[in-house]
Amino acid sequence: MGKQHSNIKTQPVKPGDKRKIDVYFDRLDASHQNQTNRLLHWFFVPLMVLGLLGMAWALPFPHIGFLGKYNGYFNWASFLIAFAMYYYLKLSPLLSYFALFLLFGLSYGVMQLEVYEKTGGTPLAMVSVLVLFIGLTGQYIGGKIEGKEASFNDDTKLLAVTPIWVLYSLTKRFGLRY
Repeated sequence: MGKQHSNIKTQPVKPGDKRKIDVYFDRLDASHQNQTNRLLHWFFVPLMVLGLLGMAWALPFPHIGFLGKYNGYFNWASFLIAFAMYYYLKLSPLLSYFALFLLFGLSYGVMQLEVYEKTGGTPLAMVSVLVLFIGLTGQYIGGKIEGKEASFNDDTKLLAVTPIWVLYSLTKRFGLRY
């Protein structure tokens, strides 16, 4: 059983050949040298993701008849999560799994904010915009501390990769191969 693929030869990775994710991480590492800025990323990047997730969650989603009783489980945030997971899975399976767990936790937080709204609290959309603003402000402060222009000004894909870059820092600390 285990020998059925033994004739497949893998190409050695040349020093100049890097995975796409390594190129992104190298660029993010180069523009985030200051330890305070990195620490701010650990806190404010998840806040930004929470704000974006909450805003997508708050957008009205059409009723789809064939979903029946499961209709309430689908919203625009579901699609945001699905697209992010597909993109992250293509870049790094391990980091995509970590991101999925993070998104589960953030989704739980959004659901609690939705319950709070239904009991007469602040609307989810308003809280989400505020959280996103706080996250962006923290990123701005980190950029000022770093003294460099934001990396995603050159390549907007870096903005999408930043959440798993924060998770990548964890894998490096624990010696995991991502």
